[in-house]
Amino acid sequence: MSRLTPPAGADDHAQGALDSPLVLVEYGDFECLYCGLAYPELKAVQRAMGDELCFVFRHFPLREVHPHAERAAELSEAAATVGRFWDMHDTLYENQTALSDRDLVEYAQRLDLDEDLIDSARLGRFAARIQRDVSSGARSGVNSTPCLFLNGTRYDGPVIAASLMRSLRS
Repeated sequence: MSRLTPPAGADDHAQGALDSPLVLVEYGDFECLYCGLAYPELKAVQRAMGDELCFVFRHFPLREVHPHAERAAELSEAAATVGRFWDMHDTLYENQTALSDRDLVEYAQRLDLDEDLIDSARLGRFAARIQRDVSSGARSGVNSTPCLFLNGTRYDGPVIAASLMRSLRS
């Protein structure tokens, strides 16, 4: 059974308190079809669990098979610098089939990211941050996306809200 390395912490993108009784970490790829299918299920879990749950997202772009995943991750990190990570996260998953450079610039403009910030994402300013997540995923045994960890232990069950909530509550 794989363990999350390192545990969720202050440098992560988190919705909810890190000291919540339940911490759900997703390693995801914005272009991954399965992550896109998991997105509404994870949102449902968050709504149902409320303050009991902290949801954390870490990047794991599958660069070899998803040519737009890295750029999308970089743009989400650019958005994070102005407090808009989760807005960009949701936008990217809700528009997963449209992740060309032109599309990404349009999403950034909708979120009022300035041109310099958009350019910095395009030029790889956030590559090290994304690589940090990828490296932690590799140390944690992640080999595909989405990959979930419940309270530090890998979850290999179905990414369906009811199944996840049963596991979280057990």
